[in-house]
Amino acid sequence: MGFFSSCYRYLYLPLMMQPDDKEILDQFKIPSLKEKAFTQLIKKYQERIYWHIRRMVIEHEDANDVMQNVFIKVWKALEQFRQDSQLYTWLYRIATNECLTFLEQQKKRATLSIDGSASGFSETIKADKHFDANKPEWKLQLAIQQLPDKQRVVFNLRYYDEMPYEEMSRVLDTSQGALKASYHHAVKKIEAFILNH
Repeated sequence: MGFFSSCYRYLYLPLMMQPDDKEILDQFKIPSLKEKAFTQLIKKYQERIYWHIRRMVIEHEDANDVMQNVFIKVWKALEQFRQDSQLYTWLYRIATNECLTFLEQQKKRATLSIDGSASGFSETIKADKHFDANKPEWKLQLAIQQLPDKQRVVFNLRYYDEMPYEEMSRVLDTSQGALKASYHHAVKKIEAFILNH
């Protein structure tokens, strides 16, 4: 893990012009430039990936753990990346799968209430020192946590990341029609939750 910690050390250096994905991928294939290319990839995508994960797993420490797992998998698989989708789509797919795996493990560990693991995440949100049940953004967060995991991923990708359905279908390997229906159902559930709480 020494390499990964050394990568993180360089993340906060002032960002120069970010290289495009093709440049990163080409450099990654050259042994002497591999670590530099990977550090550039992390710099370019870590914030987006972090917030995608954080919205799913809630806790900062858990998000960091999941993100580290994501970048370990990326490091191991990047040479095999076929470039038949955009790099960020591939990264989101890995991050989403890691989130779902993490949530599944959490469910197995926890003694679930009638509402499932959502209540545990809701309690985490309510424990935040800035929590105010009367503020719309907090109500929205509580409502999102009531959604099933996969529906929550769809809602987050569409609402927060503003990801087009075409991109989402590549990330989640699901038809655009199914994603639109899932998003529509998620919005209805969120609206109902906010109206009733």
